[in-house]
Amino acid sequence: MKNLAIKLVWFTTIYVFVFAGLCQTNVALPILMTLYCIGIPLILFMVYTVITDDYKTTKTFKDWYGDNPRETLQDEKEES
Repeated sequence: MKNLAIKLVWFTTIYVFVFAGLCQTNVALPILMTLYCIGIPLILFMVYTVITDDYKTTKTFKDWYGDNPRETLQDEKEES
């Protein structure tokens, strides 16, 4: 996982789950508001990073799914 984008997505996801959990407890409102004010820019930065990431792939929509090639789907339909 050398890619910054996937690490940032994981971190942001965990952050949001922890924040949601803390909202259900008796944590002081100023702490929650601080975490909220940190979370919003974090989510925006994550979205920007994912959109502008220079990830390249050779796959196209014609390749279908890597775990279930289109030929396999055709064989399953014929067997039914």
